[in-house]
Amino acid sequence: MSQLGFYIDITKCTGCKTCVVACKDKNDLEPGRNFRTVHAYEEGSWRQDRATGAWHQDVLAYHVPVSCNHCSDPACVKVCPTKAHHKREDNGLVLIDREKCIGCGMCAKACPYGAPVLDKKARKMTKCDACFDRLQKGLLPVCVESCPQRAIEFGEIEALRKKYGDRATIAPLPDAAKTRPNLVIRAPKGLK
Repeated sequence: MSQLGFYIDITKCTGCKTCVVACKDKNDLEPGRNFRTVHAYEEGSWRQDRATGAWHQDVLAYHVPVSCNHCSDPACVKVCPTKAHHKREDNGLVLIDREKCIGCGMCAKACPYGAPVLDKKARKMTKCDACFDRLQKGLLPVCVESCPQRAIEFGEIEALRKKYGDRATIAPLPDAAKTRPNLVIRAPKGLK
């Protein structure tokens, strides 16, 4: 099996949400339903220099675009009572069979990334499928193609890990040990 996954370069992401808008447009998603989101994260504080009285800051801020990470140990697949959630053997993508889905939301409760979202009109769960229809035509997911900063890449996860390393955890995301996401992250400078 060739596992597909995403690479996110946090040093390039500006939080513009072009990936979110492109995904919403491609999938005709109504307001409130997103397959990709962008999280803003800030940490640090201000300190006063006792000698001069001047204030200095050590604030670190960045954006994290995230969608379904097509995990190697997907929580959504484990809890789905109808087996609508399944992991493809040929490329490792986690998909939802809409015929089997009953819209119970167990997958949404189990996913630490918040990937599955309810289509209220159809009463079915939906999520990022890595633009499976585009992949079949030899195209990349629309979030990758639309990113003006080229902060998102998509491909075989082993090739991405070989090129960029294996970091998959960064605040505010959960510990990668939970579901083993097929995700590689380049952290901003100054972050361990």
